[in-house]
Amino acid sequence: MGEVLPETEEYGIGHFVYRAAKPFHPEKLKAWLATEWPGVIRSKGFFWLATRYDRVGGWSQAGAVSQCGPHGRWWATAPREQWPDDPAWRGAIEKVWKPRHGDRRQEIVLIGQDMDREALTRGFDDCLLSDLQFGFGPKAWAKLPDPFPSWD
Repeated sequence: MGEVLPETEEYGIGHFVYRAAKPFHPEKLKAWLATEWPGVIRSKGFFWLATRYDRVGGWSQAGAVSQCGPHGRWWATAPREQWPDDPAWRGAIEKVWKPRHGDRRQEIVLIGQDMDREALTRGFDDCLLSDLQFGFGPKAWAKLPDPFPSWD
């Protein structure tokens, strides 16, 4: 009997997680989210928008349908005594913790068929603040143009 290929290999289905430790520039991200991502069937996750330092952005896309909006607050905004008591939860928070900005980060899962991972990663990377902008800090970021609807 012949070897059976898993469907993921046979049909070129794969996934990867885009991660970054800098915030997105709102105008650049808005434009990127409006473009076509060849091969991407589903994407979901959360993101850090420079103009919304304390708020987590949520992203969900399936086919041509997408949603983007508020997804809560970063753990960095809460006193540690309000963090979960469960050691696994605390460990997960501490695993992604950065000294300057806490748990703020980009984490978006992309699932698709024959995706160009490098091009997609480059597209997201191009939305991040430049090193110069990043160095200015949250007070300066808050003044950037932000085309997203209010999350209040």
